[in-house]
Amino acid sequence: MPPAKEMNDRMHHRIEINRAPVLTLWAAVAAERLGFDWEEALTLGRAVAGLNAYSRGKALGLFEPRPEAVREKREQLRRQKCAFSIDLLNRKVPAIHTEAGTRALQKDQPTNPISVTGYLERAFGDAFEDARNAMTLLARSHDSHELAAAGYRLYEEFCPAIPSGVRGWGAKGCLDLDQIQAMADDVRHSNARSHKRSHGQEER
Repeated sequence: MPPAKEMNDRMHHRIEINRAPVLTLWAAVAAERLGFDWEEALTLGRAVAGLNAYSRGKALGLFEPRPEAVREKREQLRRQKCAFSIDLLNRKVPAIHTEAGTRALQKDQPTNPISVTGYLERAFGDAFEDARNAMTLLARSHDSHELAAAGYRLYEEFCPAIPSGVRGWGAKGCLDLDQIQAMADDVRHSNARSHKRSHGQEER
């Protein structure tokens, strides 16, 4: 995991982007914080965004799940050797062990992390590393148990604001990296105050 850096004036601070790549990157960063290597995390992040789009689509009426389709999918996963589920950002991500490590499954095939990297780099442009760095700072400000429980709530706090409903599907909003940095700073400062109070009580 590369060292995270504080934001500076040369970095991007606001990005016009839609929510899918933002959730993909955040889920990947969270998965890395939870112990997966970066290539594994990329595939899991892409799957979380896909599953999130599916759940939103159901609410918008764009998808019509059928019991037959659900049963067929369940049987496909059952036949897939070594398949298992990973809980990440309130989603159960189907995954499989490969020679290269854990890979999320999409359409019953292991996701290629190179393709996910390309997707993110196209979406974020030259702000990709700045966005990853800001999200890494936020992820590292929480211990793994906190992040596992609160990861999706944190995403909802900083995700780009776009119109609700079908009109907002795929629309771009503003991702504020300063806000993400501030969220990380707030957690670190809160933890430091708690540590000081605890240390003072121990001394007394």
